[in-house]
Amino acid sequence: MKRFVWFSGVSVFFVLALASVVFAAEGAASPEAIGFFSWIAVATGIGMAIAAAGTGIGQGNGVRGACDGIARNPDASGKILTALILGLAMIESLAIYTLVICLILIFANPFLKLMGLG
Repeated sequence: MKRFVWFSGVSVFFVLALASVVFAAEGAASPEAIGFFSWIAVATGIGMAIAAAGTGIGQGNGVRGACDGIARNPDASGKILTALILGLAMIESLAIYTLVICLILIFANPFLKLMGLG
């Protein structure tokens, strides 16, 4: 756990340090635009983290149930495996949908015109 916290802290530090360099290199960006895009980056990071945690918990529960089912009835392992793969694909699609929404907010933000930045 210590290693994870340390790695997360170092990652956040480098992301914040590099974000200022990227925004400074942009040229004529207003402070409002920099603040807006900074909050968008934070929001998408938090959203993707929540989605990854949720799908990880869901997939873990699914695999645990499949392993329990196969251990209790090894003859039904084919049907259990099929249902497991379909369930894992549907659970993973939720994380992919979140990733798509995050990428839309970062690269093709529909709120730019409302903020007067686009």
